[in-house]
Amino acid sequence: MAVLTVMVAFEYTAGATISKCLNIAFATALGVSLGIGAKYLAEFCGKVGEPIILGFLVFILGALGTFTRFYPHMQRRYDYGCMFSVATFSLVTVSGDRYLELVKHRISTIMVSVATVMVISLVIRPVWAGKDLHNLIIANLEKLASFLDGFESEYFQAIGEGSKDKEKGFLEAFKSVLGSKATEESLANFAWWEPANEPFRLNNPGKEYLKIGNLGRDCACHLHALSGHLKSKSKAPTKFHKRTEEACKRIITKSSNALKCLALSIKTRTQPPSSTGEPGPYNAKFAIDELRAVLLITTKTISEEDTIDVITAMSVASILIDVTRCVDEISKAVGELSIKAHFQKEEKKKDTSTSIEALEKLPVPRILLLHRGIVNAAVKEKENPIGAIKGEHVVCEIHAIEEEVKAEGK
Repeated sequence: MAVLTVMVAFEYTAGATISKCLNIAFATALGVSLGIGAKYLAEFCGKVGEPIILGFLVFILGALGTFTRFYPHMQRRYDYGCMFSVATFSLVTVSGDRYLELVKHRISTIMVSVATVMVISLVIRPVWAGKDLHNLIIANLEKLASFLDGFESEYFQAIGEGSKDKEKGFLEAFKSVLGSKATEESLANFAWWEPANEPFRLNNPGKEYLKIGNLGRDCACHLHALSGHLKSKSKAPTKFHKRTEEACKRIITKSSNALKCLALSIKTRTQPPSSTGEPGPYNAKFAIDELRAVLLITTKTISEEDTIDVITAMSVASILIDVTRCVDEISKAVGELSIKAHFQKEEKKKDTSTSIEALEKLPVPRILLLHRGIVNAAVKEKENPIGAIKGEHVVCEIHAIEEEVKAEGK
């Protein structure tokens, strides 16, 4: 009997094993207590009423144990305990006059089995579900960043050129992020049972990890829509593609670098710049406004012949804006995780060179924006240093250094 209990209770991760062992132990204690109480209560009803009372109590407790398992919280953490307590109670109540011997044998068997499983799972070969969840979230963020890098290379740099199939692994890698919800929730549930271990001690931020996982799947959904445009890309780049290519590349690169920075922050357990009050890995609002400004200026110069290609390019740009917003939300969630899990602050590298320290102490002049406007460039055939196109709008900005302005005022 002890061997069978060990086989039932033993799981791969320490959290899952602890969950089953504690459910078995407490369910056995509860079932035995209720069973002994039911036997004493039935004895007062005589030999005629005893089987009726015991049958009624078994039915009531069985119904309560069964319907209690329908609650999501109970099913997630105490499902095995509810089932085991009903089984133990039924076994004690129908055992006849020798139920005390059965209770002693049952308790001793459970104690030996649970102790054996706990020693193997926690001391000899522990596998922590919290670490698996930690590594899974890092891997998902890295897959999203890898897709953005691959998409940039495939969609922009290789327009009109064939690419090798072995270089398209990024198209399938990120899809595993979409189906990782069940695994993440299971690992987070098992990590809740685990005792203090090296990564987080008594403060296991399972909810923060699940939040990052949900935001990562939202981002993966946008990337899945983005991957559909690789098949419909034009063989020859249009003028609209050429004018918006640099802005799209910049927003892709910034989002990819941000995801890599966040994954590295979780891996090294250091706080990201956004949570320490320093400038973050990128400014999402500035990147979105920059792309929108380029689209607004470029759409005024398109021709009717390129309408279909322009719609496709606009759809890609719109999805990139949604991806940037998702990355910004992931950055905020990682900041919350770093605070809850007490990540260490990244130490800045100190330079011992006296010349550099002296330069750092010098006041940095501020650049003042005096005027900004959009003009229609007057293009001459011979003199065109900036390569402007006739009829195209050009953004002009006039700056001045603050110290020079003060000197002129004196």
